[in-house]
Amino acid sequence: MSLLNQIRHMLSHWLDTIAAWIVAAYAKVVAAPGVRVVEEKDGTFTVAANGKTASTSERLRIINGEVVAVAPSLPSPGGKGGGAAAMLKASRAELVLQPERFVIRPLELPRRATEFLDGIVRAQIDRLTPWSAENAAFGWSAPVEIPNDRVSVTVAATARNLVMPFVSAIAGLGADSIAVSTVAPEAQNGTAAIKVFDQRVRGALELSRVRRALAVALLAAAALAAAALAADVIGGNEIDARHADVTSRIAAQRAKLHAGSDGVRDSALAALERRRHETPSSVIVLEVLSQIFPDHTYVTELRIQGDKMQVIGVTRDAPSLIRLIEQSQHFTRATFFAPTTRSPSEPGEHFHIEARIEPVFTPHS
Repeated sequence: MSLLNQIRHMLSHWLDTIAAWIVAAYAKVVAAPGVRVVEEKDGTFTVAANGKTASTSERLRIINGEVVAVAPSLPSPGGKGGGAAAMLKASRAELVLQPERFVIRPLELPRRATEFLDGIVRAQIDRLTPWSAENAAFGWSAPVEIPNDRVSVTVAATARNLVMPFVSAIAGLGADSIAVSTVAPEAQNGTAAIKVFDQRVRGALELSRVRRALAVALLAAAALAAAALAADVIGGNEIDARHADVTSRIAAQRAKLHAGSDGVRDSALAALERRRHETPSSVIVLEVLSQIFPDHTYVTELRIQGDKMQVIGVTRDAPSLIRLIEQSQHFTRATFFAPTTRSPSEPGEHFHIEARIEPVFTPHS
C-alpha cells in the first residue's frame, strides 16, 4: 500500500470515528424516549414506555412487515395502533422477541478470551448455528465465571431475514433506533437480554451527513491553510524585499551622514587649526615684547584684539620703544594711542602703544 493510500485510509477512519462520536454525543444530549416492544406467547406485541403500557385493550400484531391493531381496540388511520404509534415515534425501540425464534447455545471459553469475544463468537456462529455470520443476527450474554479459570457465555442467533420484517414494521412507526433482543429460556427475572441486532433508522443518514460535513470542513480548513501559507510566502518575500530595500537606504543615508559629519568635523578642525595659527597668542606676544623691551621697561597691561595689540606700561624712554617694536618682524605700524605721561613719584614714563601683529607665528611644516 502506497503512502498516499495509507494516508487516505487513516483519514477516512478518523472521519468515521469523529462522526460516530458526534452522533453518539448528540444522541446522549438529545436522548430519544425508550420504548419496549415485547412479543407475547400468542405472537402479539405489547408496548411500554417509561414504565407505562399502551392502553390495555390495544395490542399490536406484525404481519408481513406491517403493524396492525388487535381487536377490540380502535385502529388508527391505516390500521396501525394509535397509542403505540405515538409512543414509538422518534423513540429508541427495544424489540424483545420470543426465545423460540432463536438458536441459543452456551459457549465455554478461557477467561482471557473475554477480550476477543466479538471475533471468537463471530468465528463460531457457523458451527453453533445453521447460518453464517453474514446472514445471522446474533449476540451473547455477559460472561459468567466457571471453575478451571474459564467463563461461560450464552450465544443467541437467528436468521437476519427473520428479524428484518419486525425491524421494518417498527421503523415504519417512526422509531429513531431499533434494538432486537431475546432472553434465554432458563434466564431468571432481571437477567439482561441478549442483543442480537441494533440499527439506527435515521442514524446512518445522520452519520453520513456528519461525515460529509466533517470532510467539507477538513477540505475548507486545508484550503484556508494552503491559502494562508501561500499568502505568508508571498507576503514574507515582499516584506523581506522591502526590509532589504529599507536597510540599504538606511545604510546609504548613514554613510552620507557619516561622510558629511566627517567633512564638517574636518572643516571645523581645519578652521580651528587655521584660526589657532593665524590668531596670535597673547603669551607669544608677551614673550616677544619681553625680548625686545629693555630692562627698565615694565608692561602693566596687554590687550589683543584681532591683529591689533595695545600695550601699556612704564619705561625711561617711551619713543625708543616705537623703534624697537617696528624693528621686530612680529609687529608693524607701531604708534602711541594715548599721551605719554610722567608721574613725580615714579622714575619713568607711562606709555600707551599700539601696533599691528604680523602672522608670523604659524609653524612651518
